[in-house]
Amino acid sequence: MRVTTSKSKNAESFYISKGYINDKGVSTSVIVRKLGTLKELLPEHGPTRDDVMAWAREEARIETLKYKEEQKSKSIQITFHADRQIHYEQHVLHRGGYLFLQSFYYRLHMDKVCRKLRDKYKFKYDINAILSDMIYARILEPSSKRSSYAVASEFLEKPSYQLHDVYRALDVLGNECDFIQAELYKNSHLLGNRNDKILYYDCTNYYFEIEQEDGGKKYGKSKEHRPNPIIQMGMFMDGDGIPLAFSLFPGNANEQTSLKPLEEKVLSEFECQKFIYCSDAGLGSEKIRNYNHMGERAFIVTQSIKKLKAEDKEWALNPWGFKRVSDGKDIDITTLSDDDTGLYYKEEPYTPHKLHQRLIVTYSPKYARYQKTIRDKQIDRAQKMLDSGSVKKERKNPNDPARFIGKVAATTDGEVAQIHNYLDEEKIRNETLYDGLYAISTDLLDDEVSDILKVSEGRWEIEECFRIMKTDFEARPIFLQNETRIKAHFLTCFISLVIYRYLEKALGNSYTCDTILSTLKSMNFACVQEQGFIPLYKRNKLTDKLHEICNFQTDYEFITKKDMKTIQKKSKGRE
Repeated sequence: MRVTTSKSKNAESFYISKGYINDKGVSTSVIVRKLGTLKELLPEHGPTRDDVMAWAREEARIETLKYKEEQKSKSIQITFHADRQIHYEQHVLHRGGYLFLQSFYYRLHMDKVCRKLRDKYKFKYDINAILSDMIYARILEPSSKRSSYAVASEFLEKPSYQLHDVYRALDVLGNECDFIQAELYKNSHLLGNRNDKILYYDCTNYYFEIEQEDGGKKYGKSKEHRPNPIIQMGMFMDGDGIPLAFSLFPGNANEQTSLKPLEEKVLSEFECQKFIYCSDAGLGSEKIRNYNHMGERAFIVTQSIKKLKAEDKEWALNPWGFKRVSDGKDIDITTLSDDDTGLYYKEEPYTPHKLHQRLIVTYSPKYARYQKTIRDKQIDRAQKMLDSGSVKKERKNPNDPARFIGKVAATTDGEVAQIHNYLDEEKIRNETLYDGLYAISTDLLDDEVSDILKVSEGRWEIEECFRIMKTDFEARPIFLQNETRIKAHFLTCFISLVIYRYLEKALGNSYTCDTILSTLKSMNFACVQEQGFIPLYKRNKLTDKLHEICNFQTDYEFITKKDMKTIQKKSKGRE
């Protein structure tokens, strides 16, 4: 602490001020206490100005001692002035939720991956800071690259790069996409063994805000049924729900052709040789099954009952021959109660072509009740269409209520034939035959049925991964045009998903995605007179758990700047 003075035309004022280094590394000071004007102080501390100055210095010494004692007890005294305006462009709100994401980013040694890229390309901008900020912004406040830069400027640690560096880095990230994925997978073992003995595969697509095809942006079957060009993504996920690898392919390509190139990369670059391939029926063609029957690989894929040969379909729909999964007891499913919640199965050898397989059909009364409830509502809507005389079928929607409406041409007394619409009861009865039934095919001929079904049931998590990327991380629509930068965009989305999944796993999978993300977004801090920070979020069990798994605390009443620097270092694995 020291004494400072300021002179005006009519008076000289005395203050006690404290020096510090601000965020920009510049030495500055802040007024701790105003002592008064020389005119006010002379009667009590005079008679001369030197006497007043001596008294003021003693007061500064006392304040210094008091500050040191307060520092020891972590008690901070800050003075606010109701008559003092804030400075122009003063910004006191800072985002802090990224610190918990940063903890997992550095546990995956992504900074070392970026160091390898820097050494290879010899650029001068900080690609580690750029990539990490893009990932944190993608999770906390997904937006364009320009807006993400603005979001990063609100973090406790400001960007050490310029906006134009972001676009330059995209080119490098896009070109090194495969290398980064392989390094990420290798480093992920530092967080524990990967459950890569089971690999789930699925595809989705993303649309662009353009009207014309260009490069890999092609017109195709959009998941959102939008009339825009799309690009498709294939992704592998391990048995714990952690993404493993992804690839992009043109929007008009058959998704089945996407599997082999990506799986070959997993086999060679990731050195995954022994695993069970699991996917839905659309990515379980006979060719794909044969490919995953090679080496030490096996497959479990969904099998469409409707597409089975006549004799196999008849067997699958027959209610006889089922057993309870829990104990293998023979069950007649026609005698099950309305509120039964069990799962039942039957199996038979299955050789549709040359490959010997095992066809397992399951029946779930709970799933049957759900399907019936949905269908009854669709039938009601179909009847309303008939009553209103407005029948319009949507060919692309398999759940369109109009599928239950049949039509027949009727003529009377030689008049022109008229179309008569009616509720097709036969079609409704045929659809009820499949209620509660689900089939899978596998080349695991000796494994327990319960183990096979457990693997198959895990497919929902890859759908959840795509939902998070599309909805929570807003990976679409895509505004980038350059193919390399598009790949970089999806790479940042992919790494964001990996980091989020590891965070979710560390939390014991006890919280929903919405709860985790909303909590991280709320963890903001107010910077107080450049002295430190006050948390602006509500402490709860989730924030306690976040601090526990990341090994630092931000939920104190006040955090000094020095302590915040220590927290930032801890989030990067540095003490």
